[in-house]
Amino acid sequence: MFSLSELAPLNQHQGRCKLLKPWWEVFMDYLVVLMLMVSVLACTEQLSRDRVVCIPMDTVNTANTSNHGPSTSGQALTPSSTPPTHVPRNFSPKLSSVGRGRRTHLAHQQYVYISQVCYHKALPLCSRFFPYMAMLQSLVLVASGSFWLHFPHTSARIEHFLAILAKCCESPWTSQALSHAARQDSIQEKEVVSVVEERRRPQPPLSSASSSHPVTLARRTSSDSGTDSPLLERSGAASFGCPPSPCPSTLSCNSALSSTSRGSQVASPFPSGVMDDSPRQVMSLDKSDGEQARALFERVRKFRSHSESSDVIYKVYLAQTVLKLLMVTLILSYSIPLLSSLSFTHTCHPEETALVGYDTFQCIHVLSSLLRKLLMAYLSLLGLYAMLNFYTLSWILHSSLRQYSFHSLKELCSLRDVPDLRNDLAFLLHMLDQYDLLLAQRLSVFLSPVSESRLLEESLERRWGEEKLRAMTSVDAEGFSRLQLVALPRLPPALFTLSQLQVLQLELIADARFTSQVSKMTSLRELHLYHCTAAVDPGALRVLQEHLEVLHLTFTQASEIPSWVLSLRSLHQLHLSGRLSSDGGLGRGWALGSLRQLRHLRVLVIRGMLQRIPGELYEVAGSLTRLEIYNEGARLLVLTGLKRMVGLTELLLQDCRLERLPSALLALVNLRTLDLQHNNLRTLEELLSLAHLRRLSFLRLAYNRVLALPASVGVLRSLELLDLSNNQLHSLPPALFTLRRLRRLLVAGNLLEELPAEVKALQLLTELDLSGNRLDSLPPQVFSSCLELHILNVARNSLSSLPRGVSALSQLCRLDLRSNSLEELPAELGCCTGLHRGGLLVEDWLFLSLPAQVRDLLSRSCAPYGTPSEGHSRPDSDSFPYFCPTQWSFSSALESQI
Repeated sequence: MFSLSELAPLNQHQGRCKLLKPWWEVFMDYLVVLMLMVSVLACTEQLSRDRVVCIPMDTVNTANTSNHGPSTSGQALTPSSTPPTHVPRNFSPKLSSVGRGRRTHLAHQQYVYISQVCYHKALPLCSRFFPYMAMLQSLVLVASGSFWLHFPHTSARIEHFLAILAKCCESPWTSQALSHAARQDSIQEKEVVSVVEERRRPQPPLSSASSSHPVTLARRTSSDSGTDSPLLERSGAASFGCPPSPCPSTLSCNSALSSTSRGSQVASPFPSGVMDDSPRQVMSLDKSDGEQARALFERVRKFRSHSESSDVIYKVYLAQTVLKLLMVTLILSYSIPLLSSLSFTHTCHPEETALVGYDTFQCIHVLSSLLRKLLMAYLSLLGLYAMLNFYTLSWILHSSLRQYSFHSLKELCSLRDVPDLRNDLAFLLHMLDQYDLLLAQRLSVFLSPVSESRLLEESLERRWGEEKLRAMTSVDAEGFSRLQLVALPRLPPALFTLSQLQVLQLELIADARFTSQVSKMTSLRELHLYHCTAAVDPGALRVLQEHLEVLHLTFTQASEIPSWVLSLRSLHQLHLSGRLSSDGGLGRGWALGSLRQLRHLRVLVIRGMLQRIPGELYEVAGSLTRLEIYNEGARLLVLTGLKRMVGLTELLLQDCRLERLPSALLALVNLRTLDLQHNNLRTLEELLSLAHLRRLSFLRLAYNRVLALPASVGVLRSLELLDLSNNQLHSLPPALFTLRRLRRLLVAGNLLEELPAEVKALQLLTELDLSGNRLDSLPPQVFSSCLELHILNVARNSLSSLPRGVSALSQLCRLDLRSNSLEELPAELGCCTGLHRGGLLVEDWLFLSLPAQVRDLLSRSCAPYGTPSEGHSRPDSDSFPYFCPTQWSFSSALESQI
């Protein structure tokens, strides 16, 4: 037994499958039912009263005659002696007269026996088995009629399609999109009518100009609202107030669809020339309906990609049609000749003379007349069925069923932007059109990019309002208002109302577009695009060209860089992070293009894999002052392009695998900062060639493989910072200490065993970093001569004691003595007033070796030992990086979530 709940899905599926059956399929189904009824009727008659009646036609044997006695004339009646069939009218039989006719001399049992024998010998096969064959053939046609709907490789896809179609018809977004398209068509129609009337009406020039103003205004309103491409298109004869055709009963559309369709019939309150098209004028979806509509868009997109990859449904339907046509042709070929075999009388030779005494019998078939009529009716239905199959096959072969274009639905308000479909999805829509063209129209709402974009806009406007965006805006360390948006489908419209926003960060936004509304963001100066290919309208481009000064781009391939970037003539800083090569390799070709229009570019930062300095940089050589290249470990082979950038004041080449100082640096006479960290430099013999770089003040050579510092370093007279951290230096040359202007000397992470006493010559030194070396003592001249020292880092050495005179460093505010071999600390550390706020970094047990009074001085108004105080201003130092908790930041919101 089956419950009703188990049978309900089957009935629902059968009802939905009717949508994919064209009229000829439905007609053929009825014909098959009629053929099956005819065959069942024939079988019923044959099973109930099918028989033959036979009488003998031969002369009887003499043996049989003698057994029955003499006749009236003394002889047996022969067939020739049969009385005439014509009886005179004046003949009046007497009741006592002798019976006339043929005497058979057979008993009832003999008649029954002969009838059974002749039924199998004399009756043709078609008369005996035609009803059963017809019923079997009808059952085969019934099974093959809907085979393509139940084939394992097609049924799942068809059920999925019908389920999606039902959701599309039930979704409130469908009716809202159609009503929006109807309004757009009405606007266009009224504009055309008004223009035609204005042309026909004779008016003075001034009045005609004033009357055409509403038309122009209507066009501008439609263009500014972003709906210049209407969602739906209708013919001029169709009325925009006509609601869409209701869904079939099998789809069970909810009331939201009909209510929205009725709402589209209400007359617009706007004038005939202008109609407001703002999203607020349209019935907005609630949160659940919007989420269901977005999920349905994604479901339709996945089904489309899956169904367009093959044409198995089309092939199965074609094979089914060909097979049915072949079966019908075969049935007709052997059934039509059987009509002549269905006769009423039959001659039987049972060869049972010994039992019945006769050799030949004349038999009649009781159902022969009925079977002949049923066979003619069956063949007529079968012929009509064959004609429909011929029509189906010709329709398949003459129609491109594997291609579907919605342009054929223009008269029914079709979508302009829906792409053409192919393979199985196109075939299903062709079959659906045979049932109702409006069903394909409703499905096209969820295939339209414009429809999806409008849904996303409404969702963004509802979820990302102006109040929420203002709440997300923060102020960074530089005092700029900053907003970060991550993983949105597109930019929320309320974003363009933030007039005070200065820095905008967009990350992983698939369809970002700047419209002319960006003109309201009057304070926008900096833009970050992290894997976000943004499109810019012409009106917005003019605004960005005038106001945007800093642009950060993070991408995977150079093809992701928007073309409008190269036209930002007011841009001062450009930061590029990604692969800039045009061939997909390590950067043989520069794929960004010409930089000629960036005539105000001052700073260019490149994070990629280049093999040469791009020649396009020559175009901005006149304005470029700072160039940074982070090459991610790829070897930078050609640097001759630097020779033409004579205006550079800062040059940074990191992770470029440089082994020597580039000779192209000789042309950079205005260079002030040179950063060659994280390379493979082994020797610095080329420092002598940098003598004419008289403005060079900052030289960073950390994280290389420098073995020795040559004496030629003394020619860099203007040097103020020298960073040689994390190299392989064993000693420092005396020429280093002739750099009288040197203020910061960083030699941490080397192999130094002693610090020369000549360090006393660096009287302007404010920071000295000697951490991570092999020093066992410090020269006393450090404390007696370098009186400007603010920061001293000698951590991770082998110091056993500190020389006396540390109290002379009155400006010392940071002293790191951790990880040494010290056993006690000098009490004169208490005289260094700059260390009173936690500036002494040392182990706790070593700190306790100081006198109690000194400990109190050093720990006054400070956090625990080694912890910096938040309220104290700290000097900028590479050795002691300090980050206030309010300055913690992440490169992207995704990292912050992690």
